[in-house]
Amino acid sequence: MVDIAIKVDVDAVIVGGGIAGLWTLARLRDEGYSAVLLEDDALGAGQTRYAQGIIHGGTKYALTGKLTASSEAVANMPSIWRACHQGHGELDLRNAAMISDAHYLWSTANLASKITGFFASQVMRARTTALSPEQRPAIFQHKKFKGSIYRLDEPVFDSISILRALAEPVMSSIVAIRKDSMQLQSSSLNVEAVNGDGYEIGFNKLILMAGQGNEALLLSAGLSKPAMQLRPLKMVMMRGGLTEKVFAHCMGAGINPRVTITSHTDSDNNIVWYMGGQLAEDGVHRTDDEQIARAQQELAALIPWQKQDAAQWAILDIDRAEVRHADGHRPDTFYLDQQGDIITAWPTKMALAPLLAQQLLDLVAVSGKTRAELPAWPSPPLAAFPWCEQARWGKA
Repeated sequence: MVDIAIKVDVDAVIVGGGIAGLWTLARLRDEGYSAVLLEDDALGAGQTRYAQGIIHGGTKYALTGKLTASSEAVANMPSIWRACHQGHGELDLRNAAMISDAHYLWSTANLASKITGFFASQVMRARTTALSPEQRPAIFQHKKFKGSIYRLDEPVFDSISILRALAEPVMSSIVAIRKDSMQLQSSSLNVEAVNGDGYEIGFNKLILMAGQGNEALLLSAGLSKPAMQLRPLKMVMMRGGLTEKVFAHCMGAGINPRVTITSHTDSDNNIVWYMGGQLAEDGVHRTDDEQIARAQQELAALIPWQKQDAAQWAILDIDRAEVRHADGHRPDTFYLDQQGDIITAWPTKMALAPLLAQQLLDLVAVSGKTRAELPAWPSPPLAAFPWCEQARWGKA
């Protein structure tokens, strides 16, 4: 049992300190609502720190040549995020790091005709820009590059810097709690902060945004729905001998990109290529060594001029938490469900955090506003990127 010392009443309690939870907290605070966010680990320790940071505009979901529900849901996300980064959006992300102003899509020579027709279609003309050889990113200006490349209006952000930009202005509303200390009452939560202080936090709305942790939270509330699914990915990291950064999807024969590469820096300022896409989806059926071998083969085929002699490799096994679909497919957009005063939400994609936050703001607004004096409680740290953890590396 939690030893209650302090009682607090707020409009909303958010459980889960990823980008979507923090975006929602910031929006609620800006609109004058009292809200607190509970985190039992570091901020971003769930899926956020594993994100590639791409603010998708729907392009990769339209590879069939026609718009899908996924592409429509995210079409305006790049402009929303850019406005925030420039300081005139719904939130201030001027202190967040945009690590690339665009993402790119390239094809190999044998898909040149397919990609040319696809980007000439009415669907894609307003979303992309064809590049001449001298306009291409440096790595694709190599004489051995034989494919086509297009610029996508999809900025790429350092996700930990987004966490910091979102969290710092509202840190007084973020509580570092001990794991498994939450006890749900009818309209309140009893929690124990990491310093041992106990709180009873009354709420009008309880918003579960803990990713994979939502399942246990729902069970503790006596709820069996909404059901969750985990979609596994086996991401690949490479460092050593890299001099150019890559932010690009390689177009494959199917709907998904053959491989998606983003570039980051580790704690020693080495460039790290972080690889997902179909490579990561199919990789769940391979051992770590087999997945690394497959990544080596893909890079040798797609970017043969990039030497691999000095490379180190690492694997990241990730489970994407989403609302369950009967056939296990990826949801088209974010998901939320309300049962009484409990709301369950999964953002599906980092890029969709603004849309999800707006929907949650509308639900909280139904209950009115509560004035609350928040105590001085301990705050959680920020998570670190996995590529900055030396113990993950070692396969040469």
